[in-house]
Amino acid sequence: MTGTLDVSLWRGAAEGSFRRYQVPWRENQTVLDVVTWVQRNLDATLSYRFACRVGMCGSCAMTVNGRPRWTCRTHVSKVAANGRLTIGPLQNLPVIKDLATDMQPFFEKWQTAKGAFAPSKSRTDPIETIVPGSAGRLAADAAIECINCAVCYAACDTVRWNPDYLGPAALNRAWTLVNDVRDAANVERLAAAAANGGCHACHSHLIVIFYAMRKGFSAADILGRTRGSVAWALFYGAFVSAVAVHAPIGLRTVLIEWTRLRPRSCDLIVIGFGIVIAALGSRAVAAVVLP
Repeated sequence: MTGTLDVSLWRGAAEGSFRRYQVPWRENQTVLDVVTWVQRNLDATLSYRFACRVGMCGSCAMTVNGRPRWTCRTHVSKVAANGRLTIGPLQNLPVIKDLATDMQPFFEKWQTAKGAFAPSKSRTDPIETIVPGSAGRLAADAAIECINCAVCYAACDTVRWNPDYLGPAALNRAWTLVNDVRDAANVERLAAAAANGGCHACHSHLIVIFYAMRKGFSAADILGRTRGSVAWALFYGAFVSAVAVHAPIGLRTVLIEWTRLRPRSCDLIVIGFGIVIAALGSRAVAAVVLP
């Protein structure tokens, strides 16, 4: 495949703008190849990050045609609409310059979620044996694949609406350590996950995050990691309880403001709605936790 790509790159900081470049279109070209070509051939002042180029470090994450992606693993042939690319910095993070963002808020939330391992034993104690097939180990398996690229954070609508929300990566890290039997800080970690910016604050379009960070897990893979886990039951149960309370409150406000129903009628509707959510949520918790 040959031809020319019409590429728009974000230039400047938060108050910058997109600038257009004409880039040769080549076979098996990645989006990172395009950005590198511009920097090396058209504008040496272009700022961006990359390191491994093989999808291991996550540092090359950018917004490509409106979606956060690893640019080293994104082929132009799969995302270029009519030979056009629009490449910007990750959303929900301060822009330092061009395509480089300030990752400090992302990692500060990781710390707020108590993402650092707190050992329960000293170096003089025997090494603890972790059974690979144990519920905690299986529950943590998927979560440890995170490389802190912030793609899920950039895709998260709740982060955009609520700056206090810890974000999916920080909560994912907390989930990993909650399931680590060697860790000694779960009381503080669960308190952080249950605080104002914790898991109950998530009212996002989860499909957006799944699209951004999917790793090929099937439903059977996910259930194999959650069934039999008391920690997951408590975590998911708390989320369902929060939704069963907050969703009816929001619905009542909408009904009062947008309909002519009386407050008493609105109360009856939202109570029923809350009961339905609680029942369906409890059924979902049982389905993903009970063996």
